Amino acid sequence: MHAEIIAVGTEMLLGEIVDTNSKYISEGLADLGIDVYYHSLVGDNETRMEEVISLAAARSDLVILSGGLGPTPDDLTKQVVARFLQRKLVVDQVALRKISAFFEARKRTMTPNNKVQAMYIDGAVSLPNEVGLAVGNFYHSDQGADFLLLPGPPHEMETMFDQTAKPLLASQYQRSQILSTRLLRFYGIGESNLVTKLADLIDEQVNPTIAPYAKETEVTLRLTATGQTEAENQQLLDDLEEKISARVGRYLYGYGENNSLPAVVVEKLKQRGLTISAAESLTGGSFQAAVTAIPGASAVFPGGFVTYAAKQKEQMLGIDADLIERYGVVSEQTARAMAERTLALTDTDLALSFTGVAGPEELEGHPAGTVWIGLAGKQIPTSARLYSFQYDRSRVRNSAVMTGFSQLYQALAQIDFKR
Repeated sequence: MHAEIIAVGTEMLLGEIVDTNSKYISEGLADLGIDVYYHSLVGDNETRMEEVISLAAARSDLVILSGGLGPTPDDLTKQVVARFLQRKLVVDQVALRKISAFFEARKRTMTPNNKVQAMYIDGAVSLPNEVGLAVGNFYHSDQGADFLLLPGPPHEMETMFDQTAKPLLASQYQRSQILSTRLLRFYGIGESNLVTKLADLIDEQVNPTIAPYAKETEVTLRLTATGQTEAENQQLLDDLEEKISARVGRYLYGYGENNSLPAVVVEKLKQRGLTISAAESLTGGSFQAAVTAIPGASAVFPGGFVTYAAKQKEQMLGIDADLIERYGVVSEQTARAMAERTLALTDTDLALSFTGVAGPEELEGHPAGTVWIGLAGKQIPTSARLYSFQYDRSRVRNSAVMTGFSQLYQALAQIDFKR
């Protein structure tokens, strides 16, 4: 079973928006054991859409299109697919009533073109849109490719795909064996280095399989096992994870799609009843923003400091002006002092500090990307580590923040914090 994904929208061809739907759908199909062989992107043009759809149907078992289900003249997806299948469009009355109620509640007139959003291909399954108006379509063919039509707005597409389309595909393409996946998340190691350390496991893989994915600040491994029972699959995954952890376990911090490094760190702090604060210079409060973005962060984070200028490091943190004058803002001594003073002022269990050069210009003779991250704690000695990030300004700041979380995670994993 293999699939092809077609993103529809001229705005993506113009570079006005990025196609994130195809990535999301591919990851979901991988969970179902459906291989994706092709991604295509086509504008809102009937002739070119017909060409892409015809090619996809000839070479793939399942063709998934996202976008072009709205009420405007350039929303043509269901019309073009219906014509290709030689089927007519019919109205989903439940969806039509929902659209009518939407306009009535807002005291607006519903125009005839809005009815298009409630239409689906005759013979297809109409997929409800829980967070929007345009219904989806799933058309199963006994002779050719199957078609799945999803809305373009990512929030609508993701909700429809997860709640309705994915379970439908799972039942439609039920496998004789059970498929199980596990996502391992790594920080502090690049994709090439990770793959090199696991080269023989990847080269020899049969069941389970290993698929690496590089993201902006981390690397993930998706492990996939097939077997007769879930218990059999979990044992296969456990055995493979044990082999992986023996080589690169120090970089493994979490599991799953949404289990980010900041979320893992905050949860570990909560479990141990510990608190954290920070003083930030080049990162401008981004670390503290990432902490407070996690639900329940108030239990571990009382507050912190943004001391962008040297004078604020002196006034807000009470760092000796002579120390900054002697060693500079971008130094181990300043990073250590920032962490220690933050710890004393906030009375938290741990404190991080960030000082360095985001760029693009040099500072104090240090090139852009030079970053010192300090860590102080009531039960650990103060330390500061030097990093060199070879990126643009935004990525230097982001990398510094994530490295701060990594430094904190390693400290929590290695040291027994008991009150």
